[in-house]
Amino acid sequence: MKQKLLLLLVSMLPVVANAYDAKIDGIYYILSRGDATVTYRDDSFNSYSGTVEIPATVTFNGKTYTVRRIGERAFRNCTGLTSVTIPNSVTNIDYFAFDRCI
Repeated sequence: MKQKLLLLLVSMLPVVANAYDAKIDGIYYILSRGDATVTYRDDSFNSYSGTVEIPATVTFNGKTYTVRRIGERAFRNCTGLTSVTIPNSVTNIDYFAFDRCI
């Protein structure tokens, strides 16, 4: 019985899991050790459109994070994206961050 319950819970993980830790002012982030990484909503990508203004810092649950990275595939397939403002705090833009953007 315990094994079946465990298998059921493990099989549900992909359904419940998010690609991000927080959504703040319309931008998705992974938060870790005082740093924030811009990321995507889920595996369908196309998470952003129009004008995106990335802030230098974000606050979540009372803790402030410095935005230092734009993660891999963060803006993938964002065909409706018109501009992205990137603050000086961002020191890394990962591979394919803007993959398939027009």
